[in-house]
Amino acid sequence: MMSKLQIETSTMEIPKVKSENRFLNFWRQFRKKKPALFSLYFVFLLLLTMVIGPHIVPYDPAEPNYNRLLEFPTLDHLFGTDEYGRDILSRIIVGARITLSVSVSAVLLGTVVGTVLGLVSGFFGKWVDKAIMRICDVLFAFPDLILAIGIVAILGPGVRNVIIAVAFFNIPSFARIVRGATLEVKEMLFVESARSVGASTTRIVWKHIFPETIPVIIVYFTMNVGTAILSAASLSFLGLGADPSSSDWGAMLSMSRDYIGSSFHLVFFPGLVIFLTVLAFNLLGDGLRDVLDPKTND
Repeated sequence: MMSKLQIETSTMEIPKVKSENRFLNFWRQFRKKKPALFSLYFVFLLLLTMVIGPHIVPYDPAEPNYNRLLEFPTLDHLFGTDEYGRDILSRIIVGARITLSVSVSAVLLGTVVGTVLGLVSGFFGKWVDKAIMRICDVLFAFPDLILAIGIVAILGPGVRNVIIAVAFFNIPSFARIVRGATLEVKEMLFVESARSVGASTTRIVWKHIFPETIPVIIVYFTMNVGTAILSAASLSFLGLGADPSSSDWGAMLSMSRDYIGSSFHLVFFPGLVIFLTVLAFNLLGDGLRDVLDPKTND
């Protein structure tokens, strides 16, 4: 006969094996999506740049060099220099931390608030659902960027207010998606079983329903980071975001718009990095959706 210790050890290993098998199955399917896989590597490189970028830049991104103003790309300055002689490559590397931290923080804030509202709306229904959804409908009536500009105009320009503004127009999207998932999950048998044994509302929502909504949240979070990058860059371009003298990618575009005709590299390289980053997050989100959403799997 097995001892009590052996039984406990064997039962503890079962969830671990299941979780490992689930991860391996996910990775096996995900790596078949080549665009999403390359996008994952690119996003990982961006995150690595956020951490070590300021320590590996070839030049000080804030130090002007008036002997090399508006220099086109060379071996010394691979992306050229700006109107103050600053190295554009160094500024883009350092600016990755500003741009990505603002975008990810905004989407994360919108995800948390929208998820809570979606769970409450979908689970309780009735007047709570109607009130939350009508508020979301009002917010959906405004284009995202116009709504963000209005919020920043009220709160004032600055990175913190850009985060609030971008998060604000993400809230209704997450609320509606999580609500839809909650309506589907709460009718499943295991939720009814939890109700029948007297589980509390809080436990049912967070222990049984919320975990089932995580895949759709992950997918939508990933895809919305790309949209947030565009929105944050647009606000910075309009002078409502990061300081124009900073290395934020949108601010770099704003400072360079007067030199489009004579020094195209000032606009080309920051714009190219924004394009590739947004594309990477969108392709990564598409790949995650194909793997995590069973309705889209072959």
